[in-house]
Amino acid sequence: MITDQPASDDKAARRAVTVFPVLVLVAGTAGLVSPGSFAGWTSSVPYLLGTVMFCMGLTMTPLDFRGVAKRPWAVAIGLVAHYVIMPGLGWLIAHVLGLPPQLAAGVILVGCAPSGTASNVVTFLARGDVALSVSVATVSTVLAPLVTPPLTLLLAGAYLPVDAGSMMTDILKTVLLPVLGGLLVRLVAGKLVDRVLGLMPWLSSLAVAAIVAAVVAGSASAIKSAAVSVLIAVVLHNGFGLALGYGVGKATGLGRPASRAMAFEVGMQNSGLAASLATAHFSPLAALPAAVFSVWHNISGALVAAWLSHRSRHSRPAPAGAGHALATTTAEEA
Repeated sequence: MITDQPASDDKAARRAVTVFPVLVLVAGTAGLVSPGSFAGWTSSVPYLLGTVMFCMGLTMTPLDFRGVAKRPWAVAIGLVAHYVIMPGLGWLIAHVLGLPPQLAAGVILVGCAPSGTASNVVTFLARGDVALSVSVATVSTVLAPLVTPPLTLLLAGAYLPVDAGSMMTDILKTVLLPVLGGLLVRLVAGKLVDRVLGLMPWLSSLAVAAIVAAVVAGSASAIKSAAVSVLIAVVLHNGFGLALGYGVGKATGLGRPASRAMAFEVGMQNSGLAASLATAHFSPLAALPAAVFSVWHNISGALVAAWLSHRSRHSRPAPAGAGHALATTTAEEA
């Protein structure tokens, strides 16, 4: 068992979860202050998301999938918890806050998205079970075309019309195919990919920042009136997701490191996908919750991870396998 995390890995992970939300926040501010500068960017959102997912595929190895086979029960718990808790919370929060249809659908869509890849890095910082985090994030992304559209139809259909078939096609094109393409390139040209792997988190971060800028610019005129309610919804959604995810891990006897991984796999979403789908199928305003979530869940995740890491230094060591898993996941941060 690894008794401590390598200092270089820890430093790289902390830099990733610090720089990324700042970059996205700057992009969102630019979109709000000067929306005209991003006119026409909305049509590029699916391609930007495809870039992010291709970068994710480049970071994958067969070890990520072997981890699923080794612990199918734990991965299954993570998947069920993620796709039950977050969609349900999204619907409940939208209902309790009385959000208008566009924003309600946007919040629910965020909840129906797969796990956010930044969860892997945050799990590492929290001294959680990184291998489990990688497995749940990987499988939830692969299953997204089959799970996200019907969940969105079920929960958001009362607010806005949802074309589940078209949404499934979009997820296949912008998520699954780019991920598989990246994985194929990694398998064929692994040595070449290893040389540029350090660039992947920055390329992904820039792409997500561009998505956020486009989304905010597209709904800049409506943001001032909706900003407070959207922020409240996002903070509640993320906060309860983190807490309930951890609770599921403890209740099912997975242990402390795995419970920490569960917290981040449930509470952190692929907000880039949610923003892309909301823009394509609803409106730029419906994508606003995803844009805010993209910033907030990285900030909250880093804070919770720092607190959990501090507690771990006085209790038990980090789980085995963390070093390898971070090498696979740091480039997925966006």
